[in-house]
Amino acid sequence: MTTALEKAKKNPESMKAKILFAARKVFGEYGFHGTTTRMIAKAVDIDISTLYYHWGEKGDLYEAVIRDINEGLRCKLVEVEKKIRGKPLGTRLDIAIDEMVDYLFENPEISNLTLMRYFMKTRHGKIMDFQVPEYISDIAYSMGLSEHRRNVPPDARMKVLNIMNAIHNYVSGENFFRPMVDLDRKEYIRMTKDTLKFFSLAAFAGERDAAV
Repeated sequence: MTTALEKAKKNPESMKAKILFAARKVFGEYGFHGTTTRMIAKAVDIDISTLYYHWGEKGDLYEAVIRDINEGLRCKLVEVEKKIRGKPLGTRLDIAIDEMVDYLFENPEISNLTLMRYFMKTRHGKIMDFQVPEYISDIAYSMGLSEHRRNVPPDARMKVLNIMNAIHNYVSGENFFRPMVDLDRKEYIRMTKDTLKFFSLAAFAGERDAAV
């Protein structure tokens, strides 16, 4: 049986897809508990009954949002892995940071919801979690920090968490940080990449030199 999410993804112009897109943005700004179905319905300019018809309760829609985000991240990581496979570590880091920073700035609700999940009590009986452990291990393997995808050591996962958390903070904190450094958005994103590379490339290069 085709799910509501599958129907929405199959037809991006459908009402289901429009509601899903709006829900991602509203949940991303206000979190699960701070969002109401009326807020989402208003963002799409529809009656609340139309939202319930297409998606059911708020928890059902939030679950669909998380599934959609998880699938999008998975596809993005597969795309990045293909681009960096077999390249030197420095090149892999350079490409991966560029790709993930652009992707998350284009979809800031991902970083917002991830950080909300980290630091706020947003548990709900039907709500799915982000598939963070799987993604962290996949990234570590792709970066060449582990020889095996299924048995990634904790220190490799911690290194990836450091980079990912830094990206999430730059994305989610843009409206707070950008005025502090007096940059327009394009320059802020560029300097986010440069800053992440400055610390990450130096750290990994130093570690590689020490190992040799």
